[in-house]
Amino acid sequence: MSSTLQAATEGHGESHALEIEDPNFGKATGGKVAMWMFIAQDGMSFGGLLFAYGVLRSSAQEWPVPAEVLGIELTAIATFLLICSSLTMVFAVLAAQEKNQAALVRWLGVTIACGITFLGIQAYEYTHLVHSGLGFTSGTHNGEAINSLFGTTFYAVTGFHGLHVLSGVIYLTCILKGAQKGKYTQGGISYSPVELVGLFWHFVDLVWILVFTFIYLL
Repeated sequence: MSSTLQAATEGHGESHALEIEDPNFGKATGGKVAMWMFIAQDGMSFGGLLFAYGVLRSSAQEWPVPAEVLGIELTAIATFLLICSSLTMVFAVLAAQEKNQAALVRWLGVTIACGITFLGIQAYEYTHLVHSGLGFTSGTHNGEAINSLFGTTFYAVTGFHGLHVLSGVIYLTCILKGAQKGKYTQGGISYSPVELVGLFWHFVDLVWILVFTFIYLL
């Protein structure tokens, strides 16, 4: 498909047309449509979990203050890393579009490292919380029992997101292997797989900002 820019000149009463050829103008690959459909339905899953959390919390007579039970400082660092990984993912897509294989491999590697670090921090947080008394079906804080649904909703929502981060890291690793072979820097729309994994990763990052706000800060 192409778009046409008409430029009229008055000098000799002639009209000149400048045609700009763009083979991808107005097109979306089947993979991109499928990814957006997946993101839409997955977003509803997260929306349902957060809505359920809100209902349970608002209807509970007693609910602990998240900041007093959870490790806000450590999780804030993990959140910062995930936000940074979204930026490195943008650089990876740009590198693929510019046919820069070395930069593509480098930025994909940094993005994967950020994702793995995030998962490591989450695993450490879970271990610390369990040892301090916060379980999935019951919990204590400073030796006093707290609403059992707090631990249930916390582990369910953050764990569901953690599985998405793990899936994203595996997905990125597969793309990295292809990038090392030069599959996505051949021109045309060969960069499309990098763009698709980027869409998924941005979605995971955006959802975490919502989860962090609802679960940790409010």
